[in-house]
Amino acid sequence: MEVHQGFSELAPAARRERLRRVTVADTTPPAAADPGRAHALVESPLQLLCTVEAHADGVVAPRTVAQVRDDVPSLGEASAAIESFGLPEGLRLDHVGPLAALAPRAPAWIVGDAFSGVFQTRLLAHGPRKIVLVDDGLATIELARLLVAGSPLTRVGQPAGAARRALGAAATRRLRRLAGRGGVVLFTALPLGGPLRAELSSAGVRIMDNRFPWLASRPAGAAPTEPTIVVGSAMVSDGLVRSQPYVEWIQALARQTPVRYLPHRRSSADVLDALAATPGVAVDAAGAPVEVRLRGLRAGQRVVSLPSTSAVLLTTILAARDVPVVPREVPDSWWTPAASRSLRAHLSSVLDLASQARDAAQGPSARTGPMDDTEGPR
Repeated sequence: MEVHQGFSELAPAARRERLRRVTVADTTPPAAADPGRAHALVESPLQLLCTVEAHADGVVAPRTVAQVRDDVPSLGEASAAIESFGLPEGLRLDHVGPLAALAPRAPAWIVGDAFSGVFQTRLLAHGPRKIVLVDDGLATIELARLLVAGSPLTRVGQPAGAARRALGAAATRRLRRLAGRGGVVLFTALPLGGPLRAELSSAGVRIMDNRFPWLASRPAGAAPTEPTIVVGSAMVSDGLVRSQPYVEWIQALARQTPVRYLPHRRSSADVLDALAATPGVAVDAAGAPVEVRLRGLRAGQRVVSLPSTSAVLLTTILAARDVPVVPREVPDSWWTPAASRSLRAHLSSVLDLASQARDAAQGPSARTGPMDDTEGPR
């Protein structure tokens, strides 16, 4: 079975050379002292796309330097794909290693992962005058809820000791104080719901809706031609969902219609091998964000997935093209013991977010339930 190479046709050595054209952190005093320059830390393809949109929308400053980690799988190809469109004026991407960090004296930061201990420590030591929080998956909704509640910023599903909770609590207090001075912006494409939105506003957080206007202004380019596109889930490789029923579900889809499978950047090799050997399934390489890769789909195609915020974002992007995006519920028998009841509920909450995004894009008459032929094995 053919495995497509996605956006990048470059050899690995050539890609590394391109990524390393800027390799040092932008933390020099002149840059930090420039009130018209923001500093961003990018650690995932989605954070990269949202940082570009935030800069293009004028959310932060006329000039932005984004430190993009070149040791994160697929982030290099994501950068190459986005840069091929031509970056918005005033934005520069610096590709750095795992020591990427926010400039301590920069007046404004753009951050995706506010749960990072590195970010929280830097926030307490060198807090800027303004912080823009961009989407980082479902964690963005949890971040909003914890900020409103004044609870410590610690990750869902990960144990936190006393010291880690103390750091998360201090970060929450610092962000709330900054929000009270008008210094926190939440730039999001996720539906927050009326009550949460009102509580954030009451706390001083400025909410800006991201509808990906910069991306929409770029040429769409080539897109998969298969009728069904499956956006891969990391829940299998993360040990939360059993691989066998997941593979059987996609195989069942492929017996109905040709399928293009876009793996998550943390995909399991066993899953990829099984799908690559399945008739009717074309497996892409992990690369640019699916929001970039699939925006050229046409009516008559559809996108299916397990619960993922990509389903929410793709609904917003593809609604005008009449392409349905259908996340399916994870059957109880698929979950592993590693997925607690609370974690299952947290991950499955994306289904409601996707329904809200669909209703907002298409009106209340839009279909909100899963398509029957995405059900597969249970």
